[in-house]
Amino acid sequence: MTSPLPVLLLIEDEVQMRRFLRASLTNSGYTLVESETGADGLAQAAARNPDLILLDLGLPDLDGLTVTERIREWAKTPIIVISARGQEEDKIRALDAGADDYLTKPFGVGELLARIRVALRRSATEGIPEARFHTGELTVDLGLRQVFVGDQEVHLTPFEYKLLTTLVKHAGRVVTHRQLLKEVWGPNSSDQTQYLRVYMGQLRHKLEQDPSRPRHFLTEPGVGYRLRVDT
Repeated sequence: MTSPLPVLLLIEDEVQMRRFLRASLTNSGYTLVESETGADGLAQAAARNPDLILLDLGLPDLDGLTVTERIREWAKTPIIVISARGQEEDKIRALDAGADDYLTKPFGVGELLARIRVALRRSATEGIPEARFHTGELTVDLGLRQVFVGDQEVHLTPFEYKLLTTLVKHAGRVVTHRQLLKEVWGPNSSDQTQYLRVYMGQLRHKLEQDPSRPRHFLTEPGVGYRLRVDT
């Protein structure tokens, strides 16, 4: 018996963008449900229980941030924002509202499909503790608190390790500066962004082959960081 195709809900009012995504996503093996307004999107999310939601912020009735917040009141469905709003503050607000990821229009189909695969994989394993995290040559053994690059163990300071495991917990997603600071250094450190710059530099120096061109620890300028996972 074959598994049903993943159901994606697209909440987007732009006709050309819907047409483009309809062709791209159905040809890639997804079932697509479409909504043109935030209100209908909320109704479809409740009725269809999609595996993932693609959400535009500039909807004709409700702002996409409001839609995100309302969905987060009752569902953990992965939400990827696709928006022409490319300002840092827009990205931060969307992620803080509960979005899992953010793509600025125009974007490539390949990147969108990769983000979808990561989000679906994360959702499928949500709540299942992972003893070992692996991407590329980087391995983190959470049970033994050991970190390896290839077969070489790397020793981290307590804060470096806490920052790494926080990124591992949210692997594949953008984590805002505010969220990282709160989880690693506590709620009173939300404006101490210099901590992040210093410790992220140290992680890259220890865990990247070329710290000046990081492959794993990616910067989302002005927003936060993402731990890249192989797709």
